[in-house]
This record gives sequence, structure tokens and C-alpha cells, in this order.
Amino acid sequence: MHADEALRTRRSVRAFRDDLVPWPLVRELLDLARQAPSGSNIQPWRVHALTGAPLRALADEVSALVAAGSPDCKPEYTYYANPLPEPYLSRRRANGWGLYGLLGIAKGDRAAGQRQAARNFRLFDAPVGLFFFIDSRLAQGSWLDYGMFVQSVMVAARARGLHTCPQAAWLDYHAAVRRHCGMAADQQLVCGMAVGYEDTAAHVNTFRAPRIEVEAFTTAAGFPDGPATP
Repeated sequence: MHADEALRTRRSVRAFRDDLVPWPLVRELLDLARQAPSGSNIQPWRVHALTGAPLRALADEVSALVAAGSPDCKPEYTYYANPLPEPYLSRRRANGWGLYGLLGIAKGDRAAGQRQAARNFRLFDAPVGLFFFIDSRLAQGSWLDYGMFVQSVMVAARARGLHTCPQAAWLDYHAAVRRHCGMAADQQLVCGMAVGYEDTAAHVNTFRAPRIEVEAFTTAAGFPDGPATP
């Protein structure tokens, strides 16, 4: 698949087939992603890949914690600003309402929303889970580097006919994830990721999150064939 097509067709898939994704293919994704840039080439990524019984064991434990309410589970870092300012709050709400509306989950139906959210911890039935860790002593620049690495994994997967879903939902359960992945306490969970083949018959996978146009986030000057300077 051409890089352009991989970028345009990459999206968060929320229902996967159970087809095996073999280790050589997973390794190939990571081998390509390691070409991502990082400041002074420090390469801050650590990845643990799970499938089969080890993945089910993690999913079972965390799903039980979710079902129990687990008030003691707190994320190691704050993903969203609180309060989330505009226009970001409106975009987040539109995304959530769009997905839940597609699934017939009414606003205020907390039970149905929680059931759908709990699907995260089954990785939407994907056969592979990738869990990304970073040395907790590193600073914001390394997190920027990490984002480029994670995107590279997703684009490489898409180019090979796979789909992915990056997941911040695991952050509340970082202790369980770290234990199942055999990571030391100084390794901070960045996110998880479901990897597999899309279930094209699943209605949830018809959801498309809108993207704002280039002109909405870009200004330009000095281009003779570009937009007029404001």
C-alpha cells in the first residue's frame, strides 16, 4: 500500500477478527517504526507485545478491575487537560456522541456507555496487544519522539492490511499492565494498542471521525502560489 493510502485509511478500529497475526509480522512493524526520529537519537521506546494466553490473562484481570469499579486505579499521567478548553472540548464531545449515536447509545445511558468502554480491555477482540513504555525520567521531548514512533507502527500496520486502535484507556490500570509485561517500576505506560484484521461486518467500524481542514490549523506566508498573507 502506498504511504498516502496508509495514512488516509488509518483509523481506530473497534472490532477485529480473531485471525492470527504472527510474530514475524509484528516484528516487521516494529522494525519499520524504529526508523522514527528521536532527539539526539536516544530512541526512548520500550514495547511489549502480547497475544494468546498472556494477552487473555491481562484482559481478564483488568476487565475484572473495571467491573469492580476499582476506585484505587489512577493514571500515572493526565492525558486530557482538566478543564479541557475549546475548541478541543467540543471536538471530543462530537467524537464521543458520534460513535455512541452510531451504536444506538443514548446520551445519559451510562450503563451502555460503560459496556462499550469496557470493550477496550478486550482490545475489541484483536489478537495482538502492544504496550508502549517510556523511562519515567525522560522529559516532554521524548514523549514527542514517542508519538512519531507510535504513528509509524500504525502506518506500517495499515500498509500490510492490518488495522489498529491506540488506547489510552489502559492508563488507569498501568500497574497490572506493567506486571503482566514484566516492566520495571521506572517504566511508565504510554498507551496500549490493539492490532489485527478489521471485522468489516461490524457496524461500529463504519464510524469515521471527522478531521479539520488544513486551513483551519495552518497559516502561511511567502508562498507565491499559496494563500494570501493575512
